[in-house]
Amino acid sequence: MTAQTDAECCTATPAQPTLQAEAAADLAVRFKALGDPNRLTLLSLIAASEGGEACVCDLTEPVGLGQPTVSHHLKILVDAGFLARERRGSWTYYATVPGALRGLCEDLCADTALNGMLDGARSEGGSAEVGSAQRGSSCC
Repeated sequence: MTAQTDAECCTATPAQPTLQAEAAADLAVRFKALGDPNRLTLLSLIAASEGGEACVCDLTEPVGLGQPTVSHHLKILVDAGFLARERRGSWTYYATVPGALRGLCEDLCADTALNGMLDGARSEGGSAEVGSAQRGSSCC
């Protein structure tokens, strides 16, 4: 048996394409926008509203937040591409962007090793053992 150095043993060589820095940064912005319970609630309220749109004035009471706070959360969702904003007189209406959530999933898994996480979740019940790829090797 030949002894391997840590440098030889623990140098990762991806078998599949990995997520590039720019794509990772874009995805992080979108996931961060969804990472707040108030924003998820607002997104859900707008999606459930008649015509898939709502005015800020219709959203403050259901979430129990003031208008400036709701507007701030909505701006983050607009900037992340989940909502579209339209000014009508003195009111601003927000509508869901069709396919935005599906696009997030597709962008996350497109042409990267992360796609295997979806495949594995469907076929193996979503669980994996840490270190199973290393089994039988003297490394790590």
